[in-house]
Amino acid sequence: MARTPLYFLVLFVLSCSSNKEEKGQALFNTYCTSCHIAPSLNSLPKNLWDAKVLPEMGARLGMGEPGYDPMKGLSFMEQEAMLKTGVYPPTPLIKREDWGILKKYVLDMAPDSLPRNAQNNEENELIQFSANPISLDTLTSSLYTYLKFDPKDRLIYLGDFSGRLSTYDYLKDSLIAKVRLGIAITDYKVQNGVEYVTTVGYLDPSSIPSGKIFIRENNVGTVIPEILHRPVHTLIHDLNKDGVDELVVSEFGDLTGALSLLKRKADTGFEKVILLDQPGSIRVLAEDMNNDGKEDLVALTAQGDETITILYQEADLNFRPEKVIRFSPIYGSSWFELVDYDGDGDKDIVTVNGDNADKTYVQKPYHGMRIYLNNGNNEFEQVYFYPLNGATRVIAKDFDKDGDIDFALLSTFPDYTNHPNYSFVYLENKEAKNYKFIPFTFSDSKAGRWFLMDSGDVDNDGDEDIILSAFSYSFTPAPEAISEFWKEKKVDLLVLENKFIGKQ
Repeated sequence: MARTPLYFLVLFVLSCSSNKEEKGQALFNTYCTSCHIAPSLNSLPKNLWDAKVLPEMGARLGMGEPGYDPMKGLSFMEQEAMLKTGVYPPTPLIKREDWGILKKYVLDMAPDSLPRNAQNNEENELIQFSANPISLDTLTSSLYTYLKFDPKDRLIYLGDFSGRLSTYDYLKDSLIAKVRLGIAITDYKVQNGVEYVTTVGYLDPSSIPSGKIFIRENNVGTVIPEILHRPVHTLIHDLNKDGVDELVVSEFGDLTGALSLLKRKADTGFEKVILLDQPGSIRVLAEDMNNDGKEDLVALTAQGDETITILYQEADLNFRPEKVIRFSPIYGSSWFELVDYDGDGDKDIVTVNGDNADKTYVQKPYHGMRIYLNNGNNEFEQVYFYPLNGATRVIAKDFDKDGDIDFALLSTFPDYTNHPNYSFVYLENKEAKNYKFIPFTFSDSKAGRWFLMDSGDVDNDGDEDIILSAFSYSFTPAPEAISEFWKEKKVDLLVLENKFIGKQ
């Protein structure tokens, strides 16, 4: 069997190692950088490395650990799909002795615990917005998987776990059901008179691709035949300006996934092209990032190799990917915004990291919001970090109309024990050039486990309001008192009405 480049790299590195600690470090860096950047050993406590990360890493190296089976308890169909991914090789990729040295190095170097998040404990009461919690039905659990405010009809569009698509009129307090598909809805768009509904298939982690996109055009409903792997976002856009919309689908997947392009064919069918062959695609935006007149794609991948990637359109629907920001694979990248923060004419990037629904649940001090400035050549430098446990959404807008960018932050995985109010934070920009913000929270922020967020002039008074939707599911532990509060109040939406008053 032919030797792989990784094999020769390992041999070379190990030949230069004089002791087991150096050898352990070399092994860790080599094997952990084969598909993503190596995480810092200080980023997780020793017990999680030992019980969660190393057994999974061993399985992916074909090195089984006693008591750990990634396929335990799964259906035969799921196990078959996992085997087909090739993620878990049938034969070891590392010697047993070297695996032992690597494990010992990690456990010797990892900390016993993580430092507390350097979060600003100053909980200023949010007065610019007033909170209005809304219960839409009598169901005990609020499980919304799609949320979007449409400024044209002033309706809030909602998709839920059961596949219901509804609209809510805030001013009339009226909920109207549109359709029920029986599969969790993750995206809905109307473009040029055509309706597109994206359904995720399996909402929980799965290697079985079962997602679909439903289309309704001229009162005729069809399903795109391509089966998708847990799609969570669909961009509908005429990328090559030929008058025909393309679909760019973020297939979040699990062990595998992709960013996919669906091109319409003359027979009304679609051709599928893989743009990024990696799991975790969560959002993509169209923007001409190099000012060449062709629209590029900016995508976030949030699993494994966590990255912001610019896909430059070089010719008609041909793209060249370039990773411009990379994160540790345990950061839990969740969302990003493109915005010209510094007013220099190019697009900067704002990210939030905080997805904590994985094998390594612990409050992580590196979770939060980061601002990256563009130097004009699409090279990005981090200039600001606001720590926020479990940060999963960000909206960047001038909410107080003073000429700079403020931020609304949502956390699905906050520290409910010590800082329950930090499930939502509003950062008012006071000195944009010096990155000075005042954080605001409010007591009603713990009325639900917030999962999605959008903004718009919901109350029709001329300013931007904020909408939060709940997903009251036990991703991670929450104090019993808070869980009971969610069940009692049954809050589905929380609308923050902006009470901004212009300067006199």
